[in-house]
Amino acid sequence: MRHWLLRRTLQAALTLAVAVVLLFLLTHLLPGDPLAREGAGRPLTSVQREALQARYGLDRPLLEQLGTFVGGLARGDLGVSIEYGRPVVGLLAERLPATALLGGTVLVLNFTVGLWLGVRQAVRKGSAEDRWLTTLSLAGYATPSFWLGLVLAGIVGVRWHLLPPAGMRDPLIAGGTLAAAADVLRHLVLPALTLSLVSIAGTMRYQRNAMLETLRLPYIVTARAKGLSERQVIWRHGWRNALFPVLTLFGLWLPILVSGSVFVETVFAWPGLGSLAAAAVNGRDYPLLMGASVLVATIVIVASLLSDVAYAFLDPRVRLS
Repeated sequence: MRHWLLRRTLQAALTLAVAVVLLFLLTHLLPGDPLAREGAGRPLTSVQREALQARYGLDRPLLEQLGTFVGGLARGDLGVSIEYGRPVVGLLAERLPATALLGGTVLVLNFTVGLWLGVRQAVRKGSAEDRWLTTLSLAGYATPSFWLGLVLAGIVGVRWHLLPPAGMRDPLIAGGTLAAAADVLRHLVLPALTLSLVSIAGTMRYQRNAMLETLRLPYIVTARAKGLSERQVIWRHGWRNALFPVLTLFGLWLPILVSGSVFVETVFAWPGLGSLAAAAVNGRDYPLLMGASVLVATIVIVASLLSDVAYAFLDPRVRLS
């Protein structure tokens, strides 16, 4: 197990290194001028442009810029944002809690409601309930999250005034900690519901198929022949083994919720990493865009590594492969 974990960790580190280089090169291939907004609506003079290029290191060769970025990354320094004029690390640290709150809420809903509904579908295969849930899951899986967010914000937030359509806090709310927490939760409902409806649909289908495959295995027939109750057969013997494929899905959903929340956070003006990354792309803010990209790439690779470790812990055959 130790050698397998060491080998897998080294593979993850190498993958991250390659990803950083590719992200840096692709980011600097984006069309547009990263200094376009520095003139406050007026064209920059040649002297001003040269000074700003020297300030942000844009006047140096690309490979030299890459070496400077990698050296700073090793020290925990991601540079200074062109758009905000502040260290990128500080901006990411400010926005990360909001994205973690939104993504964590969606993950909990996804891997509780989604797994339960998937198992329920498999157990009731062919029933009217299974057909309805399959239709709803297909519709949810095919629905763009930004479109669903616009619909929910327009109807529930603007027309019905049931929930806040944008933001994370109401600046006019007065009260203590409980009032502030309740206000954040009210703002959280619509963006979390938007992402949850889309992600639960995929988890349902994945869990349903995995559970159907497990219920066909011989040891399930043996468990039923021994006289075990259907509940014991389903949850003690069937569901545990049907979780193996879902572990891979968990490793994929975690980064998708971070990167996929770009549109949802923009629609609901949620002050997280997604909306920050969207602003970085619009402004061609290379340091901020690279910082957000490296953070997402790290989350993707770490999530994949944790998924493999969990898989190996539950199934020793993985460690021997």
